[in-house]
Amino acid sequence: MTKKVVIASAARTPVGAYGGAFKTVSARELGAVAAKAAIERAGIKPEDIDESILGCVLQAGNGQNIARQIALDAGIPIEKPAMTLNIVCGSGLRSVSLAAQMILAGDCDVVLAGGTESMSNAPYLLTDERWGARMGDKKVVDEMIKDGLWDAFNNYHMGVTAENIAEKFGLTREEQDALAADSQQKAAKARAEGRFKDEIVPVEVKGRKGKVTVVDTDEYIKEGVTKESISGLKPAFIKDGTVTAANASGINDGAACLVVMSEEKAKELGVKPLATIVSYATEGVDPKIMGTGPIPTVRKALEKANLTLEDIDLIEANEAFAAQALSVIKELGLNTDIVNVNGGAIAIGHPVGASGARILTTLLYEMQKRDSKKGIATLCIGGGMGTAVIVER
Repeated sequence: MTKKVVIASAARTPVGAYGGAFKTVSARELGAVAAKAAIERAGIKPEDIDESILGCVLQAGNGQNIARQIALDAGIPIEKPAMTLNIVCGSGLRSVSLAAQMILAGDCDVVLAGGTESMSNAPYLLTDERWGARMGDKKVVDEMIKDGLWDAFNNYHMGVTAENIAEKFGLTREEQDALAADSQQKAAKARAEGRFKDEIVPVEVKGRKGKVTVVDTDEYIKEGVTKESISGLKPAFIKDGTVTAANASGINDGAACLVVMSEEKAKELGVKPLATIVSYATEGVDPKIMGTGPIPTVRKALEKANLTLEDIDLIEANEAFAAQALSVIKELGLNTDIVNVNGGAIAIGHPVGASGARILTTLLYEMQKRDSKKGIATLCIGGGMGTAVIVER
């Protein structure tokens, strides 16, 4: 990179369970909470933001350009543009690398990046009703499944792509359940120890009769999970399969935002960055095994930075499915002692448009706690891609 791009701040909401604490909270509202917190933590003013890029996958019913809605809600001036990004699960992380590209191109000095998702509020679609229903039964389509969890090329659920990976790489049910249980145990321990407290911004949820509930901890994490306790669950996607509800990521709500800026601007504004963006990459793979996307992507990002995995101290690799996560760990030869040290999406949850920004936020705060030098955040992407960002403190 010809000039340095830094991350000035990061903030995320708690991750809510499907139909849980954030059932009545919109993706716009969640995003605004995270955006305001990121701007405040950076120690800058909303008017310092040149542009906003926010990921959101389940956009139906959210209104025009939800990133613009969130930007204005966060106090960013109307003159400053905003765009919504959708590359499925990678949206929140790709927004950060896209922000870096815009800064390197000289188009911006400061960018608000991140993502938001309310899977609990995804609508049902009447896809055949535009020109009228003359008679007979009509189909109702779940937008959450159609736009977020369904492979458009092979016409099956993302869970089937995980089954494809399990078959291709010879991954057993026992291996998958072991990874899932380990993720839950690490996340439960981290939550109990308050390990996520610094990265989370509380969300006020208004209830009936004006009662306000403050949500300040991740809701989806489960206590007391062992590989034995989940071994009896039935396969969720194909008969005699190995992928279950317990070794797959959750359906969740949440948002995360980061302020990205040039190093020069950070110095000018007196900002002490969390990290420098060293490299990034996005690569494609066969949609049938979309979960392998991080494999070529991490290799590409490392190559661009002239680094090897031995140079990396901490890794957040999104757990879309245990089978998917295992394929990435095994094929890249990752040291599991530094991967998802506080649990992954199987435990914490996977609000699809926000997850990329969430895992990067979690990575940055954990790097601070461990005094780590270099870290990688990476996700697989529905449709057959992967995206990654390498950061350095």
